[in-house]
Amino acid sequence: MSAPGAKSVLSRKAGVIVGEDVHNLFKYAREHKFAIPAINVTSSSTVVAALEAARDAGSPIILQTSQGGAAYFAGKGVANPASQPASIAGAIAAAHYIRAIAPIYDVPVVLHTDHCAKKLLPWFDGMLEADEKYFAEHGEPLFSSHMIDLSEELDEENIATTKKYFERMAPMKQWLEMEIGITGGEEDGVNNENVENSKLYTQPNQVNKVYTALSSVAPYFSIAAAFGNVHGVYKVGGVKLHPELLQAHQDYTAKELGLEAGSKPLFLVFHGGSGSSTEEFTTAINNGVIKVNLDTDLQWAYLSGIRDYVLTKKDYLLQQVGNPDGEDKPNKKYYDPRVWVREGEITMRDRVTAALEQFNTKGQL
Repeated sequence: MSAPGAKSVLSRKAGVIVGEDVHNLFKYAREHKFAIPAINVTSSSTVVAALEAARDAGSPIILQTSQGGAAYFAGKGVANPASQPASIAGAIAAAHYIRAIAPIYDVPVVLHTDHCAKKLLPWFDGMLEADEKYFAEHGEPLFSSHMIDLSEELDEENIATTKKYFERMAPMKQWLEMEIGITGGEEDGVNNENVENSKLYTQPNQVNKVYTALSSVAPYFSIAAAFGNVHGVYKVGGVKLHPELLQAHQDYTAKELGLEAGSKPLFLVFHGGSGSSTEEFTTAINNGVIKVNLDTDLQWAYLSGIRDYVLTKKDYLLQQVGNPDGEDKPNKKYYDPRVWVREGEITMRDRVTAALEQFNTKGQL
């Protein structure tokens, strides 16, 4: 972390950043050993909770929509068949909202989309079409970055298909995150709860194959290599994370590139971050992780604020008129959504703040 009073060389560009600004941010994070929380957002309310935490902590932030989260942005009442119209529309709507509101929070924001499995590629295609249209008009893509996750496929297909998409993204200097090795658990309908345990640990030669293929196109990519990661929160000891294995990926690729020992040529990503220990995060960050995904912990945090408010104020929420203060007293100021939704924002904000401190991101601007 920057010393108190010291001026950081990291730009405090406000709002959504793209291209070289994203690349420079990740290089700076890797060099200074901090990771940026990637927050799955599903509404304007969750967006502002995350932005508020980043602003107050003087930190960059990554805001991302999953396929299901994007569909929720469009509305649960909208059909979302295989062509993914709701997820496409919702992701684009979220992107424009975040672009409009982020500058007022005065922090750099990486606008990202989360896991896209093979069956969800129409969603990816639709977003890339929006990126290309926005690029033609503004000279930059709508989204800073996307994730493609073909980790359930054979490595050859995973890498070849990912490279093909990356060749389409590269002219826009758009960042790509890809996964090699599987993240366990279940998220947004992609269920890896019963996957073979060995597939939860990516091997160094697999990572190097990804690096070799994608670096021939552009430098704007990161790799989510599995080291026992599982989506969701489990009891202590229920998940066997081995973030120390990430250094082996760095060492292998560095050796292949002829770099000196200790070099870190890879940008790595930590999936399934909820419920992990500070020691696990620190080890991963020291080994080149520059992005940590958080979702389950934040869902719980958002709920807890609203839940506690409802439980505390229940006598004011059971009817429109009449409460402990009087039979004719109105309750509008208690059930106004701006009151109870805000309680969820506050507890989510505080949990994001804790992550910014835990990942050494606080004060990096």
